[in-house]
Amino acid sequence: MTALGDVLELQLILFLVMGAGLVLTKLGVITASGRKCLTDLLIDLILPCNILCSFQIEMSREILLATLWVLGIACGIQAACYLLGKWIFCFAPEAQKKVLQYATMCSNAGFMGNPIIEGLYGAQGLLYGSVYLIPLRFFMWSAGLSCFTKSTPGETVKKLATHPCILAVFLGFALLLTQWQMPAFLDRTLSYFSACTLPVSILIVGSILAGVRVRSIFTGMTAYYCAVRLLLVPLLTLAACRLLGLDALVTGVCVVLSGMPAGSTTAILAEKYGGDAEYASKCIFLSTLLSLATIPLLCGLMAAL
Repeated sequence: MTALGDVLELQLILFLVMGAGLVLTKLGVITASGRKCLTDLLIDLILPCNILCSFQIEMSREILLATLWVLGIACGIQAACYLLGKWIFCFAPEAQKKVLQYATMCSNAGFMGNPIIEGLYGAQGLLYGSVYLIPLRFFMWSAGLSCFTKSTPGETVKKLATHPCILAVFLGFALLLTQWQMPAFLDRTLSYFSACTLPVSILIVGSILAGVRVRSIFTGMTAYYCAVRLLLVPLLTLAACRLLGLDALVTGVCVVLSGMPAGSTTAILAEKYGGDAEYASKCIFLSTLLSLATIPLLCGLMAAL
């Protein structure tokens, strides 16, 4: 299957799982209390396992040096998206602003991006893609989490330091730096839980969408967000990579991954911390739908350069 075929297949899977969550909620199988249990299970167990698995990357000194550019560009992208989200959506209502800031910073690069990168650039591209996700994971559970939690600086630090996903990020960094190999039984256990991330998270998004009117999804603000997330961010990334004179492989990986739609954790965190989960689900749905066109365009652009 071609890389573009992989894009289409992954997006269709997302919509099918999302549809299942919507139908199950309409039928009463997934209730409000049941959705809360799924959300807690996802954040407290499944996502930490997924984060730990994402750090299981084989590193040598040579590979580490070769990936420093990817790591640096990825850090720059995350910092720029954080600042961009604070500025470009300043006129939005407060509840929507939190969602838009998080969704600009935290994309679906992990679920959708790496399979596409592997199809486009092979094993070396996949390695670069895995390194690209490290800053994304860190920002997702630090600056990203703070979008939905309001407290004093001391309380914020305490909450972040004890959050299961933050702890998983730090433990993942330790595993990456030491290259410690987990026992097989532990590695497989984490992998089994990690494999539940996509279906459970997208089921929750579909469940939230069950209470949303279809016409309310397509608004000027959600379209504006999609233009920022799917077009502006990757084009700015491309300009930065060309300005720095980076090679085609590093540039391609960073540009394609920076153009992924909103991450499902946008709705998950909004649901858990009393944010606008419905609005978050609209952004996820619309950006994923529009990415059917924008991701192939980005892939074609990188192939032509």
